[in-house]
Amino acid sequence: MQVKDMTVEQLRDLIRHTVEQCLEEYLGDPDAGLEVKEEVKLKLLESMKRKQAGENRIEPGEVYQKIGIKS
Repeated sequence: MQVKDMTVEQLRDLIRHTVEQCLEEYLGDPDAGLEVKEEVKLKLLESMKRKQAGENRIEPGEVYQKIGIKS
C-alpha cells in the first residue's frame, strides 16, 4: 500500500507506530531487567481486588492519613 492510498487514520497509525519504534530503539526500556518488589506486587493485587469489588474510591481523609497530612 502506498501513502497516497491511505486514509488519514491509517497514516496517523503508521506515523505513531514509527515514532514509537524509533523512541524504543533510542531510549530502550529503562525498567528492563528490574524486578518488582514483593511489597509492590501485594499492593497492586490489593488494588485490583478492591476495584473488582467496586471499591474504586478512597476517601480524602484516608489519603491524608496515609501520607501524614492532617485535614
